[in-house]
Amino acid sequence: MMQLVLVVASVVFSLAAAGAIIRIARGPSLLDRVLASDVLLAILGGALCVDMAVNRHLNNMMLVVAISVIGFIGSVTVARFVADRRQAPNES
Repeated sequence: MMQLVLVVASVVFSLAAAGAIIRIARGPSLLDRVLASDVLLAILGGALCVDMAVNRHLNNMMLVVAISVIGFIGSVTVARFVADRRQAPNES
């Protein structure tokens, strides 16, 4: 049963990662690309968590935390940059 769950999780993570990579490559705007990279980091963190659950260890916990923090800080930074850009008056 555990092997079936592992195969299903692997397929779902692979399809989601492929979709995120396609969105990074084709994204029409910077926000789409940033969101897709954040999703890709979340997929990577989820895959590491599944690996830890299947193999019953906590060796990757610091890596998962670091990936989560990097994704959060990157998304907030870009969101603030875009918000500041939209609020700035047009100087023409």
